[in-house]
Amino acid sequence: MAGMKTADIRAMTPDQMDDAVANLKKERFNLRFQRATGQLENTSRLREARRDIARIKTIAAQKRDAKK
Repeated sequence: MAGMKTADIRAMTPDQMDDAVANLKKERFNLRFQRATGQLENTSRLREARRDIARIKTIAAQKRDAKK
């Protein structure tokens, strides 16, 4: 999942968003270990994963607020 688009995230169901966040958190965990052991080649992926998580959470919150 390299750099998710906002339109793609908006098309997701809440369950899909939760799954995507969980997968990104696992990926971020593994990337942090790779960085710590000197094995990480694509260092920008850490930042990208963090921002994707934030983007998904923001859109999920917007959808929740819209239902109220």
